[in-house]
Amino acid sequence: MAKKSSSKKVIKTATKMAKKNPAGFAILIVVVILLVAAGVGGYFAYKYFNPDVVFALKGKNKVSVAIGSTYKDKGYTATYNGKDISNEVQVSYYLESAKQDAITTDIEKTYTVKYELNYEKYSGNLERKVVVTEVEEMDINFLELGNKYTGDSTFIKAGDTDILIDAGSRQNSATTISNFINTYCDDGVLEYVIATHAHQDHIAGFVGSNADQGIFKRYKIDTLIDFSLTNADSSIYKNYVSLRDEKIASGDIAHHYTANDCIQGTNGASKEFELGAGITMTILDQKFYREKTSDENDYSVCALFTQGDNNYLFTGDLEKDGEASLVALNELPEVELFKGGHHGSYTANTDTLLSVIKPKTVCICCCAGSDEYTKTPANMFPAQDAVNRIAKYTDQVFVTTVVSDDEKGYKSLNGNILFRSEKGQAYTVTGSNNSVILKETDWFKNNRTWPIY
Repeated sequence: MAKKSSSKKVIKTATKMAKKNPAGFAILIVVVILLVAAGVGGYFAYKYFNPDVVFALKGKNKVSVAIGSTYKDKGYTATYNGKDISNEVQVSYYLESAKQDAITTDIEKTYTVKYELNYEKYSGNLERKVVVTEVEEMDINFLELGNKYTGDSTFIKAGDTDILIDAGSRQNSATTISNFINTYCDDGVLEYVIATHAHQDHIAGFVGSNADQGIFKRYKIDTLIDFSLTNADSSIYKNYVSLRDEKIASGDIAHHYTANDCIQGTNGASKEFELGAGITMTILDQKFYREKTSDENDYSVCALFTQGDNNYLFTGDLEKDGEASLVALNELPEVELFKGGHHGSYTANTDTLLSVIKPKTVCICCCAGSDEYTKTPANMFPAQDAVNRIAKYTDQVFVTTVVSDDEKGYKSLNGNILFRSEKGQAYTVTGSNNSVILKETDWFKNNRTWPIY
């Protein structure tokens, strides 16, 4: 005779138990149901709320926007398991009592912005205050460097914040730069310093000499941002690193970040810094913060300053490949000011970049007509090819210095160039020597031609 199935045996046994001990059987059934429910719940909890998955939202709880300027939807960070997914997250938000896309008020006021961010099955919320305020003034000074050599040094005063970008061109430039800084800075502290790359004509003044004490020794620095990679092995570079690290150890440089730290958010860095009411500095991304190249110039730190709706772009000595990467990795705005790339070189200032930023004013730090880097007249700074490309967008081009036949070998063209913007709207450009645009100078008329488009 065939054996009874195991299921029938279970049913028969359960029936006997139920008749013999109804209360105990009921308790058993309840326990089994609870165990099954716990198992099913645990499975779905694991599947949909995996504890290894972390979705986090971070953002400032307060930002400043200039009166009459556009409210830009930025400043939050979304991470998924530690990976920045800010660009993948869908954002919806509303701005109390104002348009979603802009601040339209002409008075100082505070609004609340509420965000809802969604990513796959995760969501989160942020809320912040937007303080609409009158934007602070900003002075951008392109400096002559006290010698006949081409180099870069730009001093910026944004509200009460002091910023120095580069300190070329030679070690003895330190005194010239410092004398200028001290007309603005009276507390011996530079809030931000950027060293774009490791070439002498950008970092020598940080080092200085026995006769000309360097910038690192003259000032305390709150935040130093410098190049992520380099091929340099010069004594100037080695001295730069030695002095920098000494000042970090002593606390005279309070924070040190590389450009890539700012992009990746590592070591406590961020890519955006608030300098004053309505003024921000953003470190822009480009691939040579992470990839090696034989061209030292392409390691340059790039920064965008925004004052209200005005934008000012600094790209150090970035060359063709670097400029292409800058365009590819950032949403660049049109700019009111562009510091001419690589001193006005024909190897920079490419159509790829210029066609996006469409500069209204270009200021170039160089010794015009110098044969320091080339014997080819057309390629001497500012190069004819660079002029040709810039001319498609503006004739408001200014240059600090020009070669001369006297024993110094240089004289002022425009001199120290001051770009001043009040309230992030109207701006003026003046030179300490004169304010004549490049194409109207004698040097240009004798050495360059202005294209007609």
